[in-house]
Amino acid sequence: MTTVQHRTHPLTQNLATTTTSPYTARMFEGLSPLARDARAWPFEQARALLARTLRLRLSDAERDLASTLIHAGKTDEAVATLEALRKPVVLETGYGPSGLPHMGTFGEVARTTMVRAAFRALTDDKIPTRLISFSDDMDGLRKIPPNVPNGEVMIPDLDKPLTVVRDPYGEFESFGHHNNARLRAFLDGFGFDYEFVSSTDCYRGGRFDETLLIALERFDAIQKIMLPSLGEERRATYSPFLPISPKTGKVLQVPTLERNVAKGTIVFRDEDGALTEVPVTGGGVKMQWRPDWAMRWTALGVDYEMSGKDLIDSVRLSNQVCKVLGGSPPEGFHYELFMDENNLKISKTKGNGLTMDEWLRYGAPESLAYYMFQSPKSAKKLYFDVIPKATDEYLQQLDAYAKQEPNKQIDNPAWHVHSGKPPEQGSPVSFSLMLNLVSAADASTKDILWGFLGRYVDGATPQTQPLLDRLAGYAINYYEDFVKPSKTFRAPTDVERAAIVDLRARLAALPEGCQDAELIQNEVFAVGKDHEFEPLRAWFQALYEVLLGQSQGPRFGSFAAIFGLDRTIALIDEKLG
Repeated sequence: MTTVQHRTHPLTQNLATTTTSPYTARMFEGLSPLARDARAWPFEQARALLARTLRLRLSDAERDLASTLIHAGKTDEAVATLEALRKPVVLETGYGPSGLPHMGTFGEVARTTMVRAAFRALTDDKIPTRLISFSDDMDGLRKIPPNVPNGEVMIPDLDKPLTVVRDPYGEFESFGHHNNARLRAFLDGFGFDYEFVSSTDCYRGGRFDETLLIALERFDAIQKIMLPSLGEERRATYSPFLPISPKTGKVLQVPTLERNVAKGTIVFRDEDGALTEVPVTGGGVKMQWRPDWAMRWTALGVDYEMSGKDLIDSVRLSNQVCKVLGGSPPEGFHYELFMDENNLKISKTKGNGLTMDEWLRYGAPESLAYYMFQSPKSAKKLYFDVIPKATDEYLQQLDAYAKQEPNKQIDNPAWHVHSGKPPEQGSPVSFSLMLNLVSAADASTKDILWGFLGRYVDGATPQTQPLLDRLAGYAINYYEDFVKPSKTFRAPTDVERAAIVDLRARLAALPEGCQDAELIQNEVFAVGKDHEFEPLRAWFQALYEVLLGQSQGPRFGSFAAIFGLDRTIALIDEKLG
């Protein structure tokens, strides 16, 4: 496993591209004045990251000079003058390869990518950046995952590093290699720009050696931080070092009996009872996860890493250990966790909530990135019913972007979803309207939908409107799986029937083939007023329940315009009997 740079996958339409080509570098130039005042949370994080970079890398006098130059839009001059600013700012995300990449993996990389893009804008892309996706693949396999095939082949490898455990899929040299490959394919599929780093490579290849020797030397200081956080029984045997047994290859959770700082070794009692001495370098040990996190920050020079709210205490401990090791804890923040439809925390083990594959069956990657952007410090439900709303909100922001001034664009979620370069073309039809079109037309294929879309949008084809074409596919899937099974038509009341008959007459009186959504909507609105519906939304609810078998939908005028007046009138006749 080697460190690999990954670029954009064409299918993502630059969802999260932050490549370092001359074009993308220029894309961020000149944005620093806007970025300094931008209110979106990635810019708040970027400003904190820049402040940390200047504080830790420069003397007081250098910092004053750098701040003055950067504020004046001369970051290039600051970098040319101050060598410390030429070193890349490192942002990190973590992955535990005991399981496959999941929604949390996407969310952390997407959000960190947003911070990276904001930092690049804040510095006119003159201070280099790197995004590391770190795989903790040296960790021992403690239990057989319930969702893998042929799990029995892994039983002999319990407690061994994941990069030694046999691959139950039979595709790679180990389970760790398999899941790392899945991670890279996963991130590549979304077009993320990152460097993959393997824990096994770092331990065995010597990248961590210097910091591990410091940890051995400062063993007692680390214990002083860690032991108070543990229960009495765990305290009695805890060591920040987990030796790899030379006899069994297992990652052992055993006490450290002796330490030899001069030799760089520890002594422990192996599974057979024999006292065994191993070096802490060269892959002889794996650190416990909180000290490991701190050691990684120190060895790799990590400047930024975000984490979930459930890790607040762990971050606090790792920050302290990082300082003991001579490092500086990274900047970052704690995001809230996602909840399922019952407001329970989403768990990989329980399988509740929504998976990546499920979201991508019903919604675009852009809508998922938008959902990740929105209010990361607020708990949010992550279930099927959030997809249509997230999709339409994303489309609304994308549509608004082209009409905004630059100081508003930079705070628009579309800017962050697409790392500063949103597509020029959105969708002329909302997702909710598309769902109602699928319902009314009983469309089972995109070809059927394009029969309506092609007439409604001049010159529109799947080739000229690729996003619209994708939305059509998502809408069919969503309708078939969620809307259609729960559709419930009802007969109108006498008052509703009279109003719908009136609406039919008014629609029939409009010019033949009328596609003026606003004109049609005005007629629908007037019928509701004339028939004294109170509140007026009760009229629209009645329309949807009687005609489409659901309680809500988009503007009825837009639906009738795209479905066609003649078909809308026929639908009314059918439902009124």
